[in-house]
This record gives sequence, C-alpha cells and structure tokens, in this order.
Amino acid sequence: MRKGLVLEGGGMRSLFSAGVIDVMMEQGLQFDSIVGVSAGAAFGCNYKSRQIGRAIRYNKLLAGNWRNCSIRSLLLTGNLIGAEFAYHYVPTYVDIFDTEAFEANPLKFYAVTTNIETGEPIYKSLEHGDYDDLEWLRASASLPLCSTIVELDGLKMLDGGIVDSIPLKFMENQGITDNIVVLTRPKGYRKKPTSVMPLIKLKYWKYPKLVEAMANRHLMYNRQLEYLEEAERAGRVKVIYPPCDLPIDRLGKDPEQMQQTYDIGRQTATDFLAANQLQ
Repeated sequence: MRKGLVLEGGGMRSLFSAGVIDVMMEQGLQFDSIVGVSAGAAFGCNYKSRQIGRAIRYNKLLAGNWRNCSIRSLLLTGNLIGAEFAYHYVPTYVDIFDTEAFEANPLKFYAVTTNIETGEPIYKSLEHGDYDDLEWLRASASLPLCSTIVELDGLKMLDGGIVDSIPLKFMENQGITDNIVVLTRPKGYRKKPTSVMPLIKLKYWKYPKLVEAMANRHLMYNRQLEYLEEAERAGRVKVIYPPCDLPIDRLGKDPEQMQQTYDIGRQTATDFLAANQLQ
C-alpha cells in the first residue's frame, strides 16, 4: 500500500509540522508521496532532501532580519516575506538546501498553488530543488495582499491554501490510500470568513475567480475538515493535530515561540508514532 503525507499551511504555525516531520525522519518513516501547501510545502520540502532541523534552524536565525519578513520588505519589494532573499539567497548561502539529495530521493513531492485566473488549484511535482522549484514553493506560500503575484510557466499564482488547504482528496486520487495528515490547528477548529474581503476585491478586481475563492475560502476549508474527520472516524486516514492553540501566530517572529511550537510538534509526533506503533 502506497503511503502519503499531507501538510497543510499556517505560516509560522507550520513549525509544528516541522517538528513532526523531523521526528518522522529520525524514526525512518518512508513515504511514497508528500503534498504540502504554503508553509507546509516550504518546510516539508526538507523531507525529500532529508535535512532534519533545517526549518527551525533558519527561521530562528533570521527572525530579526528585515529582508526575510517585515513591513519594510513589503513596502520596498511588494512581498512581506522577501521573494529573492527568503527563497533563493537563504537556501543558497545561509542554510544551504541540499538539491542533490532532493533530486536523488525518489519520494514524490508536490506543492499546491492557486491559479488566480481560474480559481483552481495546481499540484506541481517538484523534482530538482532548483531555482524554478523554489519559485513554485514561493508561489505556494504567497499570501494575498502580502505578496506579489508569482508568474511562472505562463501561470499567475498565489497561495495554494486559498483553494485547497488540506489536499487529502488529491492524494487519494493519486491512488495513495494510506495517508497521514498534519494540521496546524487543534481538533474542532473551524475557519471564519475573512475580514479583508473589501481589500481583496479592491486589489484583485481583475481576477474575479480569485475574489470568489477568497470569499468562499472558509466554506472550502470547513468542508475539508468535515471530510477529514469523517475519513479519520472510518479509519481511512490518520491525523496529527496540535494538542492546543500554538504559541505562535502566522507571522510570529519570536524565536522562543518558534522553538516552543517546534517542540510541541516533536512531542506530538513522538506520542503519535508510539500510539500507532509506527516507530
């Protein structure tokens, strides 16, 4: 039976997921495919390159660097999270991304983006860890209002979580039926409508499908949670939830909160693997 791992996004909350996958790598868990959304993709790619600890390491190191994430970066470049600095300079010069290991690993890794012209998800298989693959990761994590539109391969894209936050059905449609899903909100959470729709409508009026997707995002997300919970009750999927509200928010910059969030992920994964005899 083919095994899959699904990683939702959540910005810095995804350091919880980073802790989870680091424990999984340490314990030698093998997957046939991984799909990541937004920060779930940006951090989850380290599973394919087998770089334990990389996500927490560089995030703590760069917590105070304006080029990595700041209002200054947003004003100067149009990107709250520095497009060139965070996605290309850092993995090339600061905390080197092992492209050779990424390419050599037969594990299939997908990043989810949103096609803003059609309002549909794109599931991109990343195989090389090269410049273009890193651009796909950037597209997957490019939040509306906080990022410039990523144009790649003739497509215009933003954050994948807009249209497919928990891509379990994507994995099932690939014939992968033994899945683990890692969420970044506690069990029972439900998303509310976004409060920034007036700004979304103003900025993206040329892209009505994107505006519609943003207006309905909470409905999509809550339907996915209901499907996931039903699948969990039926024994078709295993789900790893944070045991509580995480100490960091989506754009948190406090290194101590980062470490706490990561450590909660590690402990949750340790308990989960023991309970499911996956060690």
